Amino acid sequence: MSEHDEQAALFEWAEWNIANRPELEMLYAIPNGGHRNKRTAARLKAEGVKAGVWDVALDVARGDWHGLRIEMKYGKNKLTPAQIEWQERYIAHGYKTAVCYSWLAAVKVVCEYLDGEPIDNITKA
Repeated sequence: MSEHDEQAALFEWAEWNIANRPELEMLYAIPNGGHRNKRTAARLKAEGVKAGVWDVALDVARGDWHGLRIEMKYGKNKLTPAQIEWQERYIAHGYKTAVCYSWLAAVKVVCEYLDGEPIDNITKA
């Protein structure tokens, strides 16, 4: 599997579970990464695309948190400096964060978050 496959599996799971967890309608991807030619990159930057913004957002408040942000990684990939800066911003502005290395880990984080369970701003294998 790839990072794409893992993230796609997360969203497939979400579609299958919206009836049981209606909040999953608020789960969405932010297509910020990928290689683009210079013209497309310049156009997207002008539209507000910013380096380091995380992959997945769940805009549902729980407890003291305004929402959840997930960065999907695969293999030995780690957060980039720009992603670390965004993580710090997310946390400072009241968002829970998690770095997930599989769709199953992401599902666990989403469920724990929605159930109001305490989870650290951590990495999930």
